Amino acid sequence: MDLRKITEDFSVSPQIAVTDVPAIAEAGYRAILCNRPDGEETGQPAYDAVAEAARAAGLAVEYLPVVSGQVTRADTQAFRAALYSLPGPVLAYCRTGTRCTVMWSMTQIDTLGAGEVLRRTSDAGYDMSGLVAQLQSGQ
Repeated sequence: MDLRKITEDFSVSPQIAVTDVPAIAEAGYRAILCNRPDGEETGQPAYDAVAEAARAAGLAVEYLPVVSGQVTRADTQAFRAALYSLPGPVLAYCRTGTRCTVMWSMTQIDTLGAGEVLRRTSDAGYDMSGLVAQLQSGQ
């Protein structure tokens, strides 16, 4: 597992395995948010299998599949709603963690500001400078 903390209540990760779920719960996470569509890549665990393991470990779980490079306004609104409705800390995952980080950045830039979003995402190993520049220019 490669859990990368963005805030005290939100972390991202590349694809997790069903066998990772108990360790995620032991690490103190209370919810898992899946942003990866089923079938995106051969061999990836199905959301239902991860969700079953999460529920068995006492975690809340939500499925918000987003196609890489095609994040919509509706996706970001649903992501924001999930962040506020799921118990924290939340672990969001996709193929590499980048999609989750993009969506977090899009939902937090107005609240935290560009500098803080860039600092937090950079500290977690993700370069959101292009996205932040795009968001600031209003595109």
